Amino acid sequence: MSGALGRFARRASMPGVALALALLLGACSSSEPQTFEKALADATDNLVAQTGRLPVFLARIEAQLAKPDPKLPKRLVTIDPMLDTITGQQTETTALFERRVTQRIGNLYPQFQFLPFQAQNLARAQYLLAGTMSKVPTAPIAKPSVRLSLALIELKTGLVVAQASALALEENLDSTPSRYYRDSPVLIKDKVVEGYAKSAATPVGQRADAYYMERIGAASVINEATSLYNAEKYQDALGTYRTALSTPQGEQLRVQSGIYLSNMKLGHLAEAEQAFGRIVALGIAYNELGVKFLFNPGSVDFWSDPKISGSYGMWLRQIAREAVASKSCVAIIGHTSRSGPGPVNDALSLKRAQYVRQRLALEAPELTARTRAEGMGFRENIVGSGTDNGFDVLDRRVEFKIVPCG
Repeated sequence: MSGALGRFARRASMPGVALALALLLGACSSSEPQTFEKALADATDNLVAQTGRLPVFLARIEAQLAKPDPKLPKRLVTIDPMLDTITGQQTETTALFERRVTQRIGNLYPQFQFLPFQAQNLARAQYLLAGTMSKVPTAPIAKPSVRLSLALIELKTGLVVAQASALALEENLDSTPSRYYRDSPVLIKDKVVEGYAKSAATPVGQRADAYYMERIGAASVINEATSLYNAEKYQDALGTYRTALSTPQGEQLRVQSGIYLSNMKLGHLAEAEQAFGRIVALGIAYNELGVKFLFNPGSVDFWSDPKISGSYGMWLRQIAREAVASKSCVAIIGHTSRSGPGPVNDALSLKRAQYVRQRLALEAPELTARTRAEGMGFRENIVGSGTDNGFDVLDRRVEFKIVPCG
């Protein structure tokens, strides 16, 4: 051990330095699932340890050990809110993951300073932190687990300068979505969300997903709008979503969904319908759109509560209109939650898809020849809890996939 690292090691008896030294030498995390708190701590420490191998960082640490200087430049970091990659949602657990990571870094690593994820801070921050949680396929006898992934991305170049992950047991994790994602009429998954997930798992030295990074400016405005929506400030949220829409690359599923939701909350039904039409158009361009049509249990009838199903007629009208306008052929795929026998769910999901197909044909008869119904039962569950309530609503969706005609 020599140079800056050697001199750093000789000071390892100083408070907190021994821990930092261990990190600089490289953190090793278990390949076995751990508790959520232990896994996120390991992933965080590993991430910071990787930044500690950069020569500039070592020089700054040595200078601070020799003569602590509160004015020593810090690494400015902003965080794009963390996501569950399976659902594309921000949840109670992803929010907890984000809080715990920022708290740990703030408490143990003073060389970093976090800035709110806002448009004005993107020009100031040096790094972007992305974090995801995703389910890990396991054997039937194994305990369910999730992978926590973190990536530190240099904003100027788009290069990933540190990346770490750890496995956590899925026990007692709250997957309840935030208000925006709970209320959204569709599954919020598109190339932006895919790009975020790819970036969080990108190896060190490679560039983060270009499609995602090109939309970081819009993402910061979308985050502000979504925070306003979650706080039930719907008029302010609507204005901020419109601001996001006016930015380069602002035409996104998250934006149009936010405009739809805010207008619905404000009673602006015509504007909401227009926004839903844009949601459908974006889904068609993406070749896939998952819509949260809810049915009465064991039935092909839409949910009886008009507060939930009252907008379904408008949704169908816009889906039909956009499908006709794009001259698309569409596979309508029904899904059910994981409750009841498999064959029963297969039959039920097909009947529900057939019902939606019939409703679309009433809106636009020409779609009869350009649509087909399929039933997936619960084979493509997203949540998989089988609770048949608002928790696993995504499992009871109807998907529209663009397919070749003929």
